[in-house]
Amino acid sequence: MFTVNNYFITPVNGAKFYTCAPLTCSSQPSKRDWKPLEERSCTDIPWLIIFTVFCIGMACICGFPIATGAASRLISGYDSYGNTCGQNNTKIEGVPLSGRDMRENKYVFFLDPCNLDLINRKIKSIALCVSKCPSTELKTYQDVKQFALNNGSHLCSYDIYQTKYTSHSERFTKCPKLPVPTSKAVPVFHRCIPMDISCYAEFAQAFVTFVSDNTVLRRVVAGVMASKEIIMGLCVLALVLSLIMMVVIRYISKVLVWILTVLVIIGSIGGTGVLWWLYVDHRKALDNNTISVFGKEVASDNVTALLVYAIGATIFTVILLIVMFFMRKRVALTISLFHVAGKVFIHLPLLVLQPVWTFLCLMLFWVYWIAVLLFLGTSGTPIKNNSTGVVEYEMQGPLQYLVWYHAVGLIWISEFILAFQQMTIAGSVVTYYFTRNKSQMPATPILSSMVRTIRYHLGTLAKGSFIITLVKIPRLILTYIHSQLKGKENACARCMLKACVCCLWCLEKCLAYLNQNAYTATAINSTNFCTSARDALLILVENALRVAAINTVGDFVLFLGKVLIVSCTAFAGVLALNYQREYTVWVLPLLIVCLFAFLVAHCFLSVFENVVDVLFLCFAVDSKYNDGSPGREYYMDKALMEFVENSKKMGWDKSVDGDRREMKSMTRGGTSA
Repeated sequence: MFTVNNYFITPVNGAKFYTCAPLTCSSQPSKRDWKPLEERSCTDIPWLIIFTVFCIGMACICGFPIATGAASRLISGYDSYGNTCGQNNTKIEGVPLSGRDMRENKYVFFLDPCNLDLINRKIKSIALCVSKCPSTELKTYQDVKQFALNNGSHLCSYDIYQTKYTSHSERFTKCPKLPVPTSKAVPVFHRCIPMDISCYAEFAQAFVTFVSDNTVLRRVVAGVMASKEIIMGLCVLALVLSLIMMVVIRYISKVLVWILTVLVIIGSIGGTGVLWWLYVDHRKALDNNTISVFGKEVASDNVTALLVYAIGATIFTVILLIVMFFMRKRVALTISLFHVAGKVFIHLPLLVLQPVWTFLCLMLFWVYWIAVLLFLGTSGTPIKNNSTGVVEYEMQGPLQYLVWYHAVGLIWISEFILAFQQMTIAGSVVTYYFTRNKSQMPATPILSSMVRTIRYHLGTLAKGSFIITLVKIPRLILTYIHSQLKGKENACARCMLKACVCCLWCLEKCLAYLNQNAYTATAINSTNFCTSARDALLILVENALRVAAINTVGDFVLFLGKVLIVSCTAFAGVLALNYQREYTVWVLPLLIVCLFAFLVAHCFLSVFENVVDVLFLCFAVDSKYNDGSPGREYYMDKALMEFVENSKKMGWDKSVDGDRREMKSMTRGGTSA
């Protein structure tokens, strides 16, 4: 064991020592040691307890509507008098038609199903429980009466006998609106849904007319149906191209990086030159009095604007060129990290499936969350509306805050699932990096990383995801308020809200990046979230120029990869669709294919980006506390070793010290030796 900067580093050997048993966890030692992959201890246990209690609260919120009958009201349906269809109901005080036995009446029928309240998203109609939905159109009250006598399904209010349907004085308000459209019962939610789409004329008539009259739209839809096999084939092609790109990008990254550098330099200098040329040209025209008197004021404003733009572009170009000059040596590190990331995916190919599992978990949770939200919508105390006589269920008192608790759960648990993916990727890459002999790696490193995360670090994930939640909730609230203020006169308030939203968005992105590196530090050294975040932040600050290079050049290279995949898929789509002569509109099929190609490329290359970030932190820790001498050998890959050796040959004693000297030089305006 040896000491470097008050840290202890022990080389990794084959054995692993765990300080945390499955059920009991030891406390963190007073003096922390950097021992990658050697010691494991449970981290942030109080936050794990808090998160567990919160999840129990989410389960209780789900159990509340189920226990109080709200879930059955949603699934089975209920009428306007508080009776749940298909059940024997209890009497509601003040509602004469409540408390009826509806075990034979299992379906909800609306007297006027076409009377929709689009703002409140509900049907403004009296609802009844019936035994059968109308299977044919009923044009007269005699037809309604005959349907009730033949099928035992009463379509008028409960206080009207079926024999009085044709003569009752209140038949126009308590019986269905004529003609009664054909309805079909929904198997799960037991509602009678009209089959005639013209019933929804308020919002569907314009669309139906457009579809029936617009021959272009008909050709587009026909094109999609005729090319469905081609669309599926192109989607598979996008998937294959994404997999190939992850392997190929490490071989062409050097070319892409330098092409990008040249294009950025040429673009910034060229754009600045054009702005100055336009300024000089407009200035000459103004000075030579070649412009009419009425146009001089406008021309003068244009000259001033061009001068401001040109000065701003010049300042931006100078800063950009200075930064790129000092980052030129760091570009080589980005290329090396891409090369090593490609090797990681060769050894850990199942990493590419992590977005798939995460997406499935998120979808299952979101479906559960929406179902519980709908349950809560039918929960509460039955309250009679005196103006309409309709019974509505409302949650009163502390119960009305359950929805807010449920909303916080949506954000926190979703962020927790995403954090679990990041920790799994970080644990797998850390295992790969800090294992000298790759043949001694676990048989299933990704599964081992998952088990290790579940066993030791769920508290860290809970704390990190909660911090993101604390920032995301006010941002969403301010975004909603800003959207509600659109069109209002107070432009200053809208501007301030927009600025707050942007600031919170930037803070959220910075915290998400720091969280990801904190998870990596936890995977390396098994420290709690705050310690890991502090260590990661120190490493990132000490390597600020390298971080800037990776997050600018590296991210742009990956963006070019996404564009390349979409372009290749679109080109193949044009060639394939060219042979479909029965239609000529390609817009929608190509749009579907390109959208799918971009989503697939983003999912796969975002994992590649995460791997690069984890590798960089591992490399920074390795290069800071090791120097390649006996007993302090590097863990890094050969490609990264070559980068370190080349840096030493260029006169850089230590990479971190080099970054520090360059940053000091940039602040002084000089150059470092």
